[in-house]
Amino acid sequence: MKKSDILEFIQSSPTPVTKRDIASAFRLKGSGPRVAMKKILKELYNEGAIIKQGGTYTIPEGLPGVCVVAVSSIDVDGDVFVRPVDWNEELQGQPPRIELMPDKKGHPSLAVGDRALVRLKRLDKDTYEARAIKRMDAPENQIMGLLRVYKNGAILQPADKKAKFEFEIPLPDLNGAQDGDLVIGEIQPARGHSRKKARIVEILGQRDDPKAISLISLHEQGLNETFPDSVIKETEGMSVPDLKGREDMRDIPLVTIDGADARDFDDAVFAEKTDKGYHIIVAIADVSYYVRHGTALDDEAQRRGNSTYFPDRVVPMLPEALSNDLCSLRPKENRACLAVHMNIDERGELLNFKFVRGIMRSAARLIYEDVQAAYDAQKHELIDLINPLYDAFRILDKARQERGALDLDLPERQIIIDDKGNMTGVKKRLRLDAHKMIEEFMILANVAAARALEVKQAQKIPCVYRIHDRPSLEKLDSVHEFIESFGLSFPKGQVVNPKQINGLLRKAAQLPYSHLISEVILRTQAQAVYSANNIGHFGLALSKYAHFTSPIRRYADLLVHRALVSVYGLGKGALQDDEIARIDEICEHISSTERTSMVAERNAVDRFTAAFLSDHIGAEFSGRINGVTRFGLFVTLDESGADGLVPMRSLPDDYYIHDEKVHALIGRKSRRIYQLGAPVTVRLKEADGLTGSTVLELVGHEKGAQLEELKGSTKNAGKSSGKREDYRRKSGRNTGKKVKKTTPKHKRKQNRAKKHKR
Repeated sequence: MKKSDILEFIQSSPTPVTKRDIASAFRLKGSGPRVAMKKILKELYNEGAIIKQGGTYTIPEGLPGVCVVAVSSIDVDGDVFVRPVDWNEELQGQPPRIELMPDKKGHPSLAVGDRALVRLKRLDKDTYEARAIKRMDAPENQIMGLLRVYKNGAILQPADKKAKFEFEIPLPDLNGAQDGDLVIGEIQPARGHSRKKARIVEILGQRDDPKAISLISLHEQGLNETFPDSVIKETEGMSVPDLKGREDMRDIPLVTIDGADARDFDDAVFAEKTDKGYHIIVAIADVSYYVRHGTALDDEAQRRGNSTYFPDRVVPMLPEALSNDLCSLRPKENRACLAVHMNIDERGELLNFKFVRGIMRSAARLIYEDVQAAYDAQKHELIDLINPLYDAFRILDKARQERGALDLDLPERQIIIDDKGNMTGVKKRLRLDAHKMIEEFMILANVAAARALEVKQAQKIPCVYRIHDRPSLEKLDSVHEFIESFGLSFPKGQVVNPKQINGLLRKAAQLPYSHLISEVILRTQAQAVYSANNIGHFGLALSKYAHFTSPIRRYADLLVHRALVSVYGLGKGALQDDEIARIDEICEHISSTERTSMVAERNAVDRFTAAFLSDHIGAEFSGRINGVTRFGLFVTLDESGADGLVPMRSLPDDYYIHDEKVHALIGRKSRRIYQLGAPVTVRLKEADGLTGSTVLELVGHEKGAQLEELKGSTKNAGKSSGKREDYRRKSGRNTGKKVKKTTPKHKRKQNRAKKHKR
C-alpha cells in the first residue's frame, strides 16, 4: 500500500470516501495496516493533497457527496444543469459542470431557479452528475419584481440583478395589480416572442413602502414571515413547566446581556470565584421542552432551519409565542432552561461541566453598552455580579489568544432605520469587551456540549458539530505573493494553523492596510457548516465544538439540546430514532438554510444602501477597491460601507489583464494598474433599491489606482506565466470576453467587417 496509490484512489473516486472505503478497497485487515493507512491520510491531509468533508476525504475544491443545488439551465433537449447554491463565482471562479440525471420517472419537475438536495458523483475534475434526493421548497416558474403599467400593456421588471430581460404582462393578467406594485408573476409558456410573458399571481406591496425593501429579499429566497395555522395552534395553551425533575435556579442571579434592539433573550450568565478558578453558568431557554419531534411546530422549525435578520425585521424560526415569550428569559419571570455548570482554572482550562434542566428567574435585562460603562466606572447596582463576569472573561480571552483562535479585524456595518422603516445612515457596529465576554461564555458552553455528547458516544446519540475546515493550499498560495508584497512573511506550499495567521495579522496591524490583509485572509477561509462527523473548528482552534446556545433561532442547537436530554436522561423532548437516522440529511439542510439566510440578509443590506444612495446620483465619494474581477472593479465606499461596481466598459480604453497574483487589472498597452485595496474617488452613476445594484465610475484615475507600498511588486505583473485572463475594453464597448489570438482568417473577417461598416 503506497501513499501514491491511496491518493490516486481518492482522486479517482466519484464521491468522497471514508476510511472504511479505503480499507475495503485495499483489503486492509488488522490494526497494523489500518494504522499505516491513517498515517498516510494524515500526511496527505497535511500536505494539502486531500481535504476532509465531515468523516470523508476528497480532492481539494471537490464538492461534497450531498449538497443543495439550483437549476441553472435546461437545454433544448430537456437536459437539466445545476450549480451549488452557495457557489461564489467571484471568489471560486466558474462552477463545475453538473448535470441532473433523470430517475425512473424522468427528470424531477424543476424549473430554472428551483432548488433540490442531490447526491453527487464526480466524473472528472470539473464534471459531476447529480441525482435528486428531494426537492427543496421553492416557487416554481415564478419571478418577483416591479410592475410598470402603460397605456397598451404592462412590464414586470425583475428584482434579481442577474435577470437578463423583462416580462410582458397582458392587461387581463394583471389580476388587480397596479403600477408601482411589487408583485410575483408566473412565467407563461411562449414561443417565438421577443419578450417572455407572465401573469400576476400575488401582490406583495408598493415599491415606495420602505418595508418593501426587506420584503423583496425575503421573497427572493423563498422565506416566509407568517406561520401556518397548524403551527400557531400548537403554541396555544403552552406554559412554563413546574419544578418536578428540574433544578431550582431561581435564586441564582443570572442576567441576560444583549443589544439595545434585541427582541428576545435566550441566554443568561453567571460567574463566581472558586478556589481553583471560576464557576460559570450559562442558562439557555429550554426550547426542546416546547418543540417536540413529529409536531407541526418542529416540522416548520426544521424547514426554516434558522431565523433570518434584516435591518428592519426578523423572520423567526419559531412563532412569537415562543421566541418573544415562553423562550425569552425575561427578568423576574420564571422560565424553563437547559443550563450548564462549568468550572475553569486560572489558565482557562475547562475542568468539568454538568448539564441540568432547571427553572430560573433572570435578575436583570442588561445592555452591552451599559454593562461596559458600569464596569469601566465601577458604578452599578449589580457591579458585584458584573465584576466576576469580566474576571472570568479575562482568563478565557487569554486562553483564546494562547490557543491561536483566528482574530480577523473586520468591522461590521449597522444600518440605521428610522420609525418609518427608512434607512437614515450607517455606522460601524461597536465591539466592546462586553460583547467579547458573552461570546467567550457561549463558546465555552458550546465546547462543553460537544465534549458532553462525545463522552456518551457509546449510546449512539449523534452530536451536530459546528465544523470549519482549514483553508486549502490552493487558496492560501493564491494570496501568498500579495501578502509578501507588504514585507510580511507568509508560508507557501504548506499547511498553516490559526496561530501562524494571527502572527501575520498582528504584524499587519502596524500597517495602514491591515483591514485589507484581513479581508484577503478571510477570502481563503472555508465555509463553516453543520455535520455529525467532527473535523474540528479551524477558526476557533478547537477540536470539539457544537452550537448549544441559541435553539430559539438555530435548529442545530435544538438538535444538540435534544441529544443532551437523551444521553443525560433529562426528561421529555429527547432525540428520536427517526432524527438519528436522518441526521446527515438534516445537517445538509440546515447548512443550506443558513447560507440562504446569509444571502437574503446581504441582499437586503445592499437594497437598503442602494435606496439610501439613490438620492445622491452624481455625487463623488472616497472608497477602496475591494474586488478585482473579469467584468470590472468592486469599490467599497468609506462613508457608508456600500459596495458598487465599476464596470469594465467605464475604464480607459485598453486590453486588461486580470493578474490574480497581484490582484489587479492591468492595461496591456498602457501598463495602467487597478489594484485591490487601492484608494479611489468614484462618482455614483446608478443606485437601484429594487435590485440592490450600485454602479460607479472612477474619477481622476486615468493613470490607474495602486497601493504605494506595492508599486515595486507589480513591475512584471501581467507578463508572468501565472494564472491570468485577458479582457478587452475598447471604444466604449464592454466585451468582457477573452482576447483571442489574431490569425489570418480572423484578420480577413475583421477587414470584411470594417469594409461593410464603411
